[in-house]
Amino acid sequence: MKEQMKIIAGSANYPLAEEVARYLKAPLTPTEVKRFSDGEIYARILESVRGCDVFVIQPTSPDVNANLMELLLTVDALKRSSPARITAVIPYFGYQRQDRKAKPREPISAKVVAKMIEAAGVDIVMAFDMHVPQVQGFFDIPSDNLDVIPLYVEAILKKKLKDVVFVAPDIGGVARTRTLAKVMDAPIAIIDKRRSEQGVATAEHVIGDVKSKTCILVDDIIDTAGTITEAASILVRHGAKDIYVMATHAILSGLAIQRLQEAPITELITTNTILLPKEKRISKISVINIAPLLAETIKRQHEGTSMGHVYEELHKKNMRKK
Repeated sequence: MKEQMKIIAGSANYPLAEEVARYLKAPLTPTEVKRFSDGEIYARILESVRGCDVFVIQPTSPDVNANLMELLLTVDALKRSSPARITAVIPYFGYQRQDRKAKPREPISAKVVAKMIEAAGVDIVMAFDMHVPQVQGFFDIPSDNLDVIPLYVEAILKKKLKDVVFVAPDIGGVARTRTLAKVMDAPIAIIDKRRSEQGVATAEHVIGDVKSKTCILVDDIIDTAGTITEAASILVRHGAKDIYVMATHAILSGLAIQRLQEAPITELITTNTILLPKEKRISKISVINIAPLLAETIKRQHEGTSMGHVYEELHKKNMRKK
């Protein structure tokens, strides 16, 4: 007998979990999460999950530490309740940018967090657009790095943009930019910034033709928006006509909103992997809904069927629109 599916919503992005549950026609499993006056977190599952296939939807976005701890405690509560399997659905995986040792005596924090999630009792991990693919290798359990390229392609085609060039804001983003450009059969450009050792002067180079072009800057995370808005200014100085930004995870901390408002950016296209509060929903930002794709992924994980067919159909659908 196939085990029953259970969907649990963490507090970090409850609306996304609700949408996924509606798509799957599976009610959210009731839980209780509260914070004590000293900051400690309490989590309890309010109905039986014995023998069930459980999916916990909880991005570890800001407040990163609180949301991570909530995920770990929820998983531990589940593990002690005899489910068949626990899948941690982490649309945005916090600490993923600390993926290597760049200086002496530094931690590899992404590895530490991966081991914490495993130790809590998770059987499978799902995330969207990890900062670098090798973060998957920090897990010794199955992990899926879900692709948002089809959703980006659909959003771009709806806009019917002309003379498009996809732009990597730095050397590290070339692979992601090239993948999207290849699907769209469009050229790419790369911004190369070089600072002196004293940080006094900056040499700006744009590799590729952006003059009089519609430029789409491609990134995985937009945090303080410093890199992306500086990149937009460089493109303007090199003759770009219009500038769009596509970034999967919109953290938008610090001065990010102010910078976006002042930057020569027509639109920031992001997703709802991270819940965007009302005060950050400015007119320049549009949000792609990942809930249908995430729900389909969860459904196929539960059924033990491949996601390949879904991505193939999305690709064919988008190519018909070109």
